[in-house]
Amino acid sequence: MIRWVALAYGLLCYAVFLLTFLYAIGFVGGFVVPKHIDSGIPGDAMPALVVDIALLSLFAVQHSLMARPAFKRWWTRFVPVQIERSTYVLFSSLVLVVLFAWWRPLPAMAWHVDAEPVRWLLHGLQAAGWLIVLTSTFLISHFDLFGLRQVWLHARRQPEPDMPFVTRAYYRFVRHPLMLGFLVAFWATPEMSQGHLLFALMTTGYILVAVKFLEERDLVAALGERYRDYQRRVPMLLPIPGRRAGAAE
Repeated sequence: MIRWVALAYGLLCYAVFLLTFLYAIGFVGGFVVPKHIDSGIPGDAMPALVVDIALLSLFAVQHSLMARPAFKRWWTRFVPVQIERSTYVLFSSLVLVVLFAWWRPLPAMAWHVDAEPVRWLLHGLQAAGWLIVLTSTFLISHFDLFGLRQVWLHARRQPEPDMPFVTRAYYRFVRHPLMLGFLVAFWATPEMSQGHLLFALMTTGYILVAVKFLEERDLVAALGERYRDYQRRVPMLLPIPGRRAGAAE
C-alpha cells in the first residue's frame, strides 16, 4: 500500500509541475493566464523591484540547494529516496506559484517592436524556446527528471538501474539545450517591459552561474573523464560551428 501511495504522490507532484510549466509559458509570454509578467496595477518602482528580486532569488536558492548531492544525502534521511525527486519537483513548482502570485509589474517598456513580421518572428522564437525545453527533457529522461520513473519502479518492486549518458540530438551541439531553450523563451519577445527585462536578466545570470559552477561540477564528479571529454568537444550553451559530439551514445 505504501508503494502505491508513493506512486500517487509522484503523479500528484508531476501534475502540479505540468500545470505550473504551462502557466509559466503564459506568464512569460503575456497571454491566456489570469496574471502574467506585466499584468496588475503598477505601484512604486523600487518596492516592486525589491519584491521581484526577492522572489527570483528565492527560486534560485531553492532550485539549486535541493538539487545538490550533499543536500540530497541529508534530505533522504527524512524523505524516502524513492520520492526525493518528486518532492524536489513539488517544492520547485510551489515556489514558482509563489512567484507568479506575488510578482509586481514594472510595465515601462525597455523596447517595443511594431513591425508585424518581426513580432511574429519573435513569437515564433519564444515558442521554439519552450519546445526545446520540453523536448530536451525527453532526450535524456523526462520521467526520471520529474520523479515518475522512481516511484513507478518502487511501486513495481523493481530496482532502479543507472541512467545512461547520452549525447543525441540537441546534446550533440550544446551540453545544456534545456537551459538554452529557457534563455530563448525569456528573451524572444516583441514587448520587453522593465519587469520582463529584470526577469530575463536575473534568470540568465542564474542559469550561467548554476550551470557553470554547480551542475557541471556535479556532472564531472559523477561521470569523471567521460564528461570532461564531452566538455572539450561540445560548447556549454551556444552552438559553435565545427564543435559537436560524435554519434549518439
